Amino acid sequence: MVDGMATKKYTVTLPEELAEEIRSEVGPGGFSRYVTQAVERQRERERLHQAVDWWESEYGPVTAEELAETEAERREIERAHAEREERARDAADHPGAAT
Repeated sequence: MVDGMATKKYTVTLPEELAEEIRSEVGPGGFSRYVTQAVERQRERERLHQAVDWWESEYGPVTAEELAETEAERREIERAHAEREERARDAADHPGAAT
């Protein structure tokens, strides 16, 4: 949620069981924030789908090979970030140690 954004109260209908599960997980006062974040994520997904649709209309569908290459690159980025975080934790746990 964008801090400082004006808010307005709306009425929405949700399945009772779902609403109560969310309320019990987020605690008092967290329900509106949870719903706002869920709506923001959905809007982001919709914009991403629009971008992909545009891209594919301009350049053709993404191939299985391109998807595999992208997934391999994503895994490599995640591995590199995990290594960097581990080094940072080690440095914080052992100040002054050689790295």
